[in-house]
Amino acid sequence: MAEKEVQNYEGVDSWETIMLLYRSALKEMGTKLGILNEEFQHVHLYNPIEHIKSRIKTPESIVKKLRKRGYDSTIENMVKYVNDIAGVRIICSFSSDIYRVADILANQNDINVLSIKDYIKNPKESGYKSYHMIVTVPVYLSDGVVDTKVEIQIRTVAMDFWASLEHKINYKFVGDAPEHIKRELFECAEMVSDLDAKMMSLNEEIQSVAGQSGEILDFGKRAEAKHETERMVLKERYYGEAE
Repeated sequence: MAEKEVQNYEGVDSWETIMLLYRSALKEMGTKLGILNEEFQHVHLYNPIEHIKSRIKTPESIVKKLRKRGYDSTIENMVKYVNDIAGVRIICSFSSDIYRVADILANQNDINVLSIKDYIKNPKESGYKSYHMIVTVPVYLSDGVVDTKVEIQIRTVAMDFWASLEHKINYKFVGDAPEHIKRELFECAEMVSDLDAKMMSLNEEIQSVAGQSGEILDFGKRAEAKHETERMVLKERYYGEAE
């Protein structure tokens, strides 16, 4: 069987087709993250991902971003200059989980990392922290494969809470909040960083103490044994014998 040709966006000249590509790319990412979620829970008995959000940028937001950067509102410019049309936000428990999840995604064979912005190690002036990746994922169509861009944002629950508040403030003041509010928001960002650090330290201590006392149980194997017992009981009940 011949391999399907990998295409770029050239020849895609309709809004509907472009949106189909971005929606499909989000579905691809959703499937990848869903599998990763289950694998962590089953194999590692720990899930670093609290929850996942995804969205497609509205036409109004796309046009606004193009105009702000001085570009005409064309499909070509949209694809070339707006990297966050399809966006996924991954919320993690601890800051260490962020880099773990990012590395796993970056090492998948069909994900191509175009750029990384680490706002955790290098926060924005406002205090904003998050880990951003621009990647492409393959979208399989009937006549070929199109590598489609997706922006991935990875942050902790505390970072996400702060970012949500900052977004609401910027929206209310049209990006020009009073200086005293900016200062207080920055102070909150520092508090969030301290909270993340303390929670991660506490989690590490709990894991260490539990490990030393032998209280970490293999819940996965216990669950499998329970299911196997239930299956044998049902088989014996309905068929009069167990394997």
